[in-house]
Amino acid sequence: MEHSKEDQAKSENQKINKAQDPNPRFASEGCSVLLDVNDGDRLVFARLSGGAIFKIGNTNYSLKPLIGAPFGSLFQVETGEDGSFLSRILPVKKESTSVNVVDDDARDNRELIDDNESQNLTCEEIEAMRREGAKGDEIIEALIANSKTFDKKFQLSQEKYKLKKQKKYAPKVLLRRPFARSICEAYFKKYPARIGFIRVDALSLLLTMANVTAYSDVLVVDMVGGLVTGAVAERLGGTGYVCNTYKGDSPSSVDMVKMFNFTDKIRERIVHSSINELSSAKAASPEENNQDSSASDMVEDVSVTAEARVDDVAVRESKLTKAPQPGAKASKEAVEMWKENGFSR
Repeated sequence: MEHSKEDQAKSENQKINKAQDPNPRFASEGCSVLLDVNDGDRLVFARLSGGAIFKIGNTNYSLKPLIGAPFGSLFQVETGEDGSFLSRILPVKKESTSVNVVDDDARDNRELIDDNESQNLTCEEIEAMRREGAKGDEIIEALIANSKTFDKKFQLSQEKYKLKKQKKYAPKVLLRRPFARSICEAYFKKYPARIGFIRVDALSLLLTMANVTAYSDVLVVDMVGGLVTGAVAERLGGTGYVCNTYKGDSPSSVDMVKMFNFTDKIRERIVHSSINELSSAKAASPEENNQDSSASDMVEDVSVTAEARVDDVAVRESKLTKAPQPGAKASKEAVEMWKENGFSR
């Protein structure tokens, strides 16, 4: 009984720690992932679920095998009794070869003629192999064995031939974790205009020059879909607040923040407020306008005002912990606090 109670306590602590971890090592159901197909040929953001599908070529594949796998896992398309599916493959260590080996390969491709007659396997035979459950690597080996010109090709050409067939018959999918760098790289490669053509080095320089550190309240003007807002929130790690300000009536979209898989603690600290609300002048109170000629009274008034300000800030911070989802409007208490104390960055 004692061991069972201890095991239950450990499992509960592990669940709590996992829920509080902003960047878990494993892909869980409902989280966002970045799928890298064939070493960067295609980059796709997806949300994992039991019914989610991913299209490669003309075939749809279920993303259910990715749930529970650690980020960085590599998957390959395989064929089974129920059709094609994504199967995780484990890395194999290759034996190191001597660096002093000199390749005296004298072959070249000058006498090769591309007349589409060098392959003995037909499309029907390849499809038959797939229906019988042949793996992609087996199909590639069969293509090499039935090629009339493969042995005559230069070594580099052989590697290019294998890579081309691998992308077609055995595509690989790398499971990547979405964070500031990977999201910026993916958008810069696919849709650079959506992030204002910001490269990773420019984003890193922006965060460094702004001196974004923990326990800071950062004011951000984000017009690139939420990339800068998410990068700042990621660096703060739930210890400060990110306020996305704007000019006009409606804030800019920060939907990209949803890809970061932030916890509730971090999401509730991402708010927005218009520049007019933050910069509006605060009316002076009668106590501030009254000036006392007594020095002792002045010191006493200053100390009381300082104590009241600290208490007021503490109350506002406790209210800020109830902040809503990312990109929600900042509360009046938060705006008043930032008017009075300003932002850290």
